[in-house]
Amino acid sequence: MAVEELQSVIMRCQILEEHDFKEEDFGIFQLAGQRCIEEGHIEQLLEITQNEKNKIIIKTMGWNLVGPVVRCLLLKNEDDKRKYYFLMLDLLVKLCNPKELLLGLLELIEEPSGKQISQIILLLLQPLQTVIQKLHNNKAYSVGLALSTLWSQLSLLPVPYSKEQMQTDDYGLCQCCKALIEFAKPFVEEVINDKENKENEKEKLKDELLKFCFKSLKCPLLTAQFLEQSEEAGNDPLRCFASEIIGFLSAIGYPFPKIIFNHGRKKRTWDYLEFEEEEDRQLADSVASLAYLVFVQGISIDQLPMVLSPSYLLQFNMGHIDVFLQRTEESVLSKGLELLENGLLRIEDNSLLYQYLEIKSFLTVPQGLVKVMTLCPIESLRKKSLAMLQLYINKLDSQGKYTLFRIMASLNLLRYLVIKDDENDNQTGLWTELGKIENNFLKPLHMGLNMSKAHYEAEIKNSHVQKSKDLCSVTVGGEEIPNMPPEMQLKVLHSALFTFDLIESVLARVEELIEIKTKSTSEENVGIK
Repeated sequence: MAVEELQSVIMRCQILEEHDFKEEDFGIFQLAGQRCIEEGHIEQLLEITQNEKNKIIIKTMGWNLVGPVVRCLLLKNEDDKRKYYFLMLDLLVKLCNPKELLLGLLELIEEPSGKQISQIILLLLQPLQTVIQKLHNNKAYSVGLALSTLWSQLSLLPVPYSKEQMQTDDYGLCQCCKALIEFAKPFVEEVINDKENKENEKEKLKDELLKFCFKSLKCPLLTAQFLEQSEEAGNDPLRCFASEIIGFLSAIGYPFPKIIFNHGRKKRTWDYLEFEEEEDRQLADSVASLAYLVFVQGISIDQLPMVLSPSYLLQFNMGHIDVFLQRTEESVLSKGLELLENGLLRIEDNSLLYQYLEIKSFLTVPQGLVKVMTLCPIESLRKKSLAMLQLYINKLDSQGKYTLFRIMASLNLLRYLVIKDDENDNQTGLWTELGKIENNFLKPLHMGLNMSKAHYEAEIKNSHVQKSKDLCSVTVGGEEIPNMPPEMQLKVLHSALFTFDLIESVLARVEELIEIKTKSTSEENVGIK
């Protein structure tokens, strides 16, 4: 019945011009064709599709059959007619309107969830590539739309963390990454080799490919773990994917040194596309991921100029390390620590000039290390963070060590170091700089706390006097904060006093620990004599 219905609408349309096809003809064609597929009449449908007389009808209406064909391919894995479904899909891709097909294929890619995501992507990447290559107008837009859709779906898949997970590849992410590279290659080659395209269109295509590379550096590569054994590097699918992505960047005119060393500058010397605000925030993750792949994994590191000094490289990587340490995922924190270690091991002890601490990241990174040391639930990362902080301090010159102990969130760090680092060991150089720390940090902090407490206590008294007023203001650090009701003002002031009391108690504890440690060391030295 379905075949007869389909043949009936086709016979009626064969004598019409394309612009004379009616909406009801489209509906009947789609329903009858779908029933033919579902009822297993795929061979008859193939004959109808291959008939030269039906070429215009298939070109205009046939894209509606792609969805039913694809669903059958996903469901009927063992069907003896499977080869006919593949032939049907190939024919539709060859004959149908490419613009309609593109939208239809992308809708199909967006539909599934879970393990079906990779199944449908692997099935449709080749047809999708063929369809885009047939488009001549707005190709860059079509490539960007396809890559964005594919990446959005792939980003939903869990990233494998172990060798076993990579080998089993339950969700198909590794297979999809490999296939995605093959999908993108012709468009990368088009940017490199095509002399005929208008320069404007070529630049648009470069922008879309650059976007895709940056997105891939963030997901899956930011959280991906890589196999440690160098001999297995070639068998690591995610490392191979990373290598190809970095290769794409170079091929389209964005070699990694150009990206890493210019990211974050107010005035960049490389002209990448203007990202939206959300994408600009994601860009920091992508460039940090790129820095890790190059400096720790050694991918394309031969592109790096050999004249760059270790301190220069560390300077640019500290911002990327800071990005890693702001995250909470184990694999991402681990990468930040590895990148920091990689940079510090290239530098001689006591040689990192204190002026580097004028760069924001040289202070925020040690703060990030303290945060990992105190808050991270994973013991191995806490220990690694401590080791990296000690290594970092060892690399600073004398003035740098003192400065670091002073612009940091210092009291908690100081308390931690006093507990962990004995005066005889002095691994961090803390005890060498103790005199400066006491005179230039602890004593001024005492004075500042006393003055601040007196100021806030006076404000509390004043606020009681002003209770008759609906609104009042508070001046902090010379700046007036917005008006607030008296009750809210009192809460703020009392909260500040409570904070000062907490700081005072930590300060007292730090001084007590210093006294205990120095007294203990003195007694030991007397005993030795």
